[in-house]
Amino acid sequence: MIVLKVILPLYLLFDMKYLALALIPLLISCSENKEGITPEYGDLTESVYASVIVEPQDLYNVYPSVAGILDSLQVDEGDVVNEGQVIARIVSQSPRIASENARLNLELAKSKYQGSATLLGTLEQEIELAKAQLHLDSVNFIRQKNLWNQNIGSQSEYENRKLKYEQGLKNLEVLKQRYAQTQIELRNNYRRSKNALEQAQTTLQDYSIRSRMKGKIYEILKEEGEFVSSQSALARIGQAESFVLKMQVDEVDIARIALGQTAIISLDAYPEQTFEAHITKIFPFKNERTQTFEVEAVMENPPKVLYAGLAGEANIIQEVRENVLSIPVEYLLENGKVKVTDGEVEVKTGVRNMERVEITSGVDSSTTLYKP
Repeated sequence: MIVLKVILPLYLLFDMKYLALALIPLLISCSENKEGITPEYGDLTESVYASVIVEPQDLYNVYPSVAGILDSLQVDEGDVVNEGQVIARIVSQSPRIASENARLNLELAKSKYQGSATLLGTLEQEIELAKAQLHLDSVNFIRQKNLWNQNIGSQSEYENRKLKYEQGLKNLEVLKQRYAQTQIELRNNYRRSKNALEQAQTTLQDYSIRSRMKGKIYEILKEEGEFVSSQSALARIGQAESFVLKMQVDEVDIARIALGQTAIISLDAYPEQTFEAHITKIFPFKNERTQTFEVEAVMENPPKVLYAGLAGEANIIQEVRENVLSIPVEYLLENGKVKVTDGEVEVKTGVRNMERVEITSGVDSSTTLYKP
């Protein structure tokens, strides 16, 4: 018996191998395209898509009032703080010395103005002595005047009594004026010293950075020993238990958004759940970088655990259409057509959402469609 051996060239064997591999996706694709669907009747909710970020309510950046070296942090991320609580301190040697000097000046000014051994006390004593002397001079003058009217005594003695009385009057008036002027000067000096101390203490307080609300420290952006200024945030503080949803809506859809509209929220952290929220605020300024508008919403029944920065998606409900013919959006071609058994058919569409689109004409519920 004769056996014939057929030896194919090596390159042909490789070509046949690659040809077989290339045919596999094509065969799979052909089999998939043969599996079609038909349009279905049902309720369809039209909505506007938006990306979602969870953010603590009243979240704000903490900026120092003064520039300097961050001396110490009094809190950690996650701590709950009260309104006015110190969260950080900046090195403040010079302001502290200035505040102490202002305090000493105030004490001195107060002692001069209100103390027992003050200049005003000395002037009061001088005034009392001047009054007593004036009273004595007045009595002597009147007595001498009465005698003179009776032609008793000499004229020079009468004039000396009169002159001494008049000098006493002037001396008392001068002392009163000096007392009033000194009182004004000491009082003003005391007030200036008091104001200087308040200003020094305010400046010193600027070196202690405080929380302006009761909330939680969500982020600390600086480290001890680092230079800080009013141009860069030190930390981020917001409500501890209350959160809002920050949504980014495309500029082509923003005109359809209104306060009070319902949004269905899905969060990446809760893939099996959806949450209902309502629009509470629409920011009127467009972000030029993203070409979107910011919209704020509040969830009705939020999950028990939420963290700042959780991401998700939102469908802001516009209209609910009952018993409409619709298909999955992935079956609609970009040119407004759908793929059928004999090729492509142009259709007219109505409302749509992220999953389905309404078909108003072109196909019916008996038409078989194929996924592009």
